[in-house]
Amino acid sequence: MSAVDKAKNKADELAGRAKEKSGKATGDEDREAEGKADRAKADLKSAGEKVKDAFRK
Repeated sequence: MSAVDKAKNKADELAGRAKEKSGKATGDEDREAEGKADRAKADLKSAGEKVKDAFRK
């Protein structure tokens, strides 16, 4: 996984975490769910990159 991909995945995860926290703070369940979905998407991307790296070795 390249450093750029890691940075993008981390940025997506942090953005999702921020959405989740702001949704929880304001009581906006839709925004909270959107944040959780964004975090899950970032986790899946990261896992996919790790799998690709494992096959390259």
